[in-house]
Amino acid sequence: DTSLAEVNSFSPSMPVSPSSMINQYKFEDEPELRDLFITVDDPESHITAIETFITYRVVTKTSRGEFDSSEYEVRRRYQDFLWLKSKLEEAHPTLIIPPLPEKFIMKGMVERFSDEFIETRRKALHKFLNRIADHPTLTFNEDFKIFLTAQAWELSSHKKQGPGLLSRMGQTVRAVASSVRGGVKNRPEMFTEMNNYMETFSQKINILDKIAHRIYKEEREYFNEMKEYGPVHTLWSASEEDIADTLKGVASCIDKCCKATEKRMAGLSENLLPILHEYVLYSEILMGVLKRRDQIQGELDSKVDALANKKAEKDLFSEEIGKLEDKVECANNALKADWDRWKQNMQCDMRSAFTNVAENNLRYYEECLATWESFLASQTVDLHVEEDSEDRP
Repeated sequence: DTSLAEVNSFSPSMPVSPSSMINQYKFEDEPELRDLFITVDDPESHITAIETFITYRVVTKTSRGEFDSSEYEVRRRYQDFLWLKSKLEEAHPTLIIPPLPEKFIMKGMVERFSDEFIETRRKALHKFLNRIADHPTLTFNEDFKIFLTAQAWELSSHKKQGPGLLSRMGQTVRAVASSVRGGVKNRPEMFTEMNNYMETFSQKINILDKIAHRIYKEEREYFNEMKEYGPVHTLWSASEEDIADTLKGVASCIDKCCKATEKRMAGLSENLLPILHEYVLYSEILMGVLKRRDQIQGELDSKVDALANKKAEKDLFSEEIGKLEDKVECANNALKADWDRWKQNMQCDMRSAFTNVAENNLRYYEECLATWESFLASQTVDLHVEEDSEDRP
């Protein structure tokens, strides 16, 4: 699709080797360029009379001067991560806040509170915090610092200091009013292009996500059938003495291919599915960010219209318009910078994910092919030995 040419295009200077391609982007994780390291680990179940929930240990190591200590260890539950995300969105409405894993997962994939579910969520939460830590603006957010350093009771106290009901209602009313006003009149062309890009990107990434889940489901069904297929040949060999060794050889090949298939499934579930779904969530976040930018623009447009109709209050409106123009310019600059950064990260993640899948597929087919070729070669040797013994007097 030409509308996604930028997503699929490779830089002329990019190395041909897939492994070299991945290594080219390792600079983002170079330790000497970072001064904030965060680890999410050690999930722990908590059962109360009201609810069952999981907490995760969040360990932070830093050399920044604004932190009182160089290392912190706190425990956080999913609701705390949700609170942090909402505070970041509130403080930075036109920055791209990384997505969190959904509260509930897709039915049929893994059971809630199973080890697989908890580990999948832990990885997603770890990535969420580290994406914020790597962001040039979000990393210095005060609520982010409190999330990393405050003990549970301190965080709970800080949460209660948030905006009151009337303030939240006011924000909601303004948001609704902005959306009701209709399309933005003076939206810059580049933000129209961003909207068009994200509409296409959202459609394509959702299709990719569905296809990847379908491939994984079919692969699992194939794997489950193959697990039963090998033992059948082993049982069969017990009743066929003349071809017992051959049947056992087939069973052994099937078992090796079964293990290779399981390894490939693990690669899909660990390296491809999470990346695709993360960008499904990112597409929703980007559409929300663009809408918030439009709301700021819409508020400016309404003041300009009001100024044209109320000459008597010109000075007052001119001052408000000046402030709104500054606000729109800040919003535009923040979003433009974040857009370029997000796009570069997205292209890097997509290249790495699909390169990883391609390499895993190559290894899988080479392993299975070698298994069967070795088996066929052994059968050919045995056949020649039998023919030679029959030819002897």
